[in-house]
Amino acid sequence: MLALKRLPDWVPPGTDDTVPSAARIYDYMLGGGHNFAVDREAATQAEQVVPYARGVARLNRAFLRRAVRFMIDQGVRQFLDIGSGVPTVGNVHEIAQDADPECRVVYVDHDPVAVAHSQLILAGNDRTTVLKADARDPSRILGDPQLRRQLDLDEPIGMLFLCMLHWIPDESDPGGLMCHYIDAMASESYLAITHITEDYQPHQVREGLRLATRGGDQVTPRPYDEVLSLFGELELLEPGLVGCGTWRPAGPGDIAEDPTLNQFLYAGMARKP
Repeated sequence: MLALKRLPDWVPPGTDDTVPSAARIYDYMLGGGHNFAVDREAATQAEQVVPYARGVARLNRAFLRRAVRFMIDQGVRQFLDIGSGVPTVGNVHEIAQDADPECRVVYVDHDPVAVAHSQLILAGNDRTTVLKADARDPSRILGDPQLRRQLDLDEPIGMLFLCMLHWIPDESDPGGLMCHYIDAMASESYLAITHITEDYQPHQVREGLRLATRGGDQVTPRPYDEVLSLFGELELLEPGLVGCGTWRPAGPGDIAEDPTLNQFLYAGMARKP
């Protein structure tokens, strides 16, 4: 008789561990432990084509740290992280609440493992909330009673869409979706975006994503102008939309070891006047 495969306790019932997940692959590339063999295999295959993949993931995490700290310095004390993934070291609530324990954070993801693990590690933190929802349903997210209890949308907010919007296909109208989120932001709010592009390394990006996303959702890399348009009419902050590691680096750990790393991911932040 074949023994039933037992998944770790942090895996919610019904999770399919035979299909790679973007959230778990990202967790693996950041050195986390909440991923499956299929995720590690997909990541390894992708890195054979794109040896920069792990470095790009780390640049994205470093941008998250800088973005949250910048927003804190501007007086923002509440954050909405959409497509938050599996919380690893240095996530939004850790950075924000280290600066000010009164900060409030809402995480949103549709991956059941990301949501389950988020709820597990955030249990007891009454200034954080985790929602399982699809970013393509802004009305559902922004109107969720749990979000409304945690965040005051009449006050400035920091919204983060990091390595998330390239999962929204063109037919779902990512620009239109972002208009809904931007409309909900109060004056003096900030929006941070990172997004995969093929502008500089088209072959590596296409092949790497093909291997990393086999059997799962597909990624839509976008050129500069299309990523820029996702900020709508907001006021883009200096230095504009740039390679991820070149957006206001605060120290050596924020700078790409190889300049090529900056050719895969655009990063930018904008303010709502």
